[in-house]
Amino acid sequence: MKIKIEQIELRHVMMRLVAPFETSFGVEQDRACIVVAMRAGGLTGYGECVAASEPGYCYETTTTAWHILRDFLVPAVIGQEMADIPSLIARYARVRGHPLAKAGLEMAAWDILGQAQGRSLAQTLGGVRDRVEVGVSVGIQPTTEALVERVGRYIAEGYARIKIKIKPGRDLTDARAVRAAFPNIRLQVDANSAYQLADAPLFQQMDDLNLLLIEQPLAEDDIYDHSKLQPQLKTPICLDESILSADHARAAIELGACRIINIKAGRVSGLLEAKKIHDLCHERGVPVWCGGMLETNIGRASNIALASLPGFTLPGDISASSRYYFEDIADPPFVLNPDSTISVPTAPGLGVKVNPKNLERFTVAHEAFNA
Repeated sequence: MKIKIEQIELRHVMMRLVAPFETSFGVEQDRACIVVAMRAGGLTGYGECVAASEPGYCYETTTTAWHILRDFLVPAVIGQEMADIPSLIARYARVRGHPLAKAGLEMAAWDILGQAQGRSLAQTLGGVRDRVEVGVSVGIQPTTEALVERVGRYIAEGYARIKIKIKPGRDLTDARAVRAAFPNIRLQVDANSAYQLADAPLFQQMDDLNLLLIEQPLAEDDIYDHSKLQPQLKTPICLDESILSADHARAAIELGACRIINIKAGRVSGLLEAKKIHDLCHERGVPVWCGGMLETNIGRASNIALASLPGFTLPGDISASSRYYFEDIADPPFVLNPDSTISVPTAPGLGVKVNPKNLERFTVAHEAFNA
């Protein structure tokens, strides 16, 4: 089945978070993203480019992603036929880098192809679960006491895995306080590349906290120094920002730079590459889990489908919709099940419906391209 791409629409969206979210590279109160709508044969597929307003997590921003989509990716595919995702990607293969922009466009294609074929995204990817284990990511709080209180609220809501963000000066004390308050919770920490190899003694002190993992302690583009740090620790290192492709994942595994990998489809240019990383890790016996980028329900639906694959054996950062936004741009909302899981959408494509009024209300820029 071939589908001719008739129109692509870009919307720069700004949405207020339920609470400010602080990491080692700053605080977010309003979350930006680009929503991509792809239209063909009477169907509309949606994608979410998770680039933020500032280049903290990576070099891409909503401004740079808009430029790459508008001036390179969209012109490469508009008016063209696609039979599958590889045929779409081949159209813009000459564009180097910019994985977040590519992932937003690719997600819309997965959605529209799934609708055309009458298959859910999870089915198409090869998912094996009807619900996926999830946790919650807790940003840096004003005080350690406030952090413990916030973690307690999430546990009371039913989250069975907690991730806390850390940065220099807000690390060991915070982690110890949370572990002391909740000795049996599944706990992990995320440094977002805020430390150096010389900080190994700090992480060695975390070995007695029974953490699931320490996420991306060193530089965002590093694999080698992580391979020097991991042998010094009992706690598994999980790489996030360092893994941009299946080749990066293979290098990290073979160098012993980590024992776990966080897969974010946006970070690796889309679901096709994310599945390649999953397949590699599953074959090598390396656990993976699905990270989050404060997605709307569009991106959250995609993440949940991805996390239904068999190698995702650790809880992901795919919390309920109400954790992030007062109102979302797609329905139905995702809710936390009593066993700290979220159900996998079963409708064709992403399995969510965009709310046109909310999408329009949160749109700050808009542009459409016709074949």
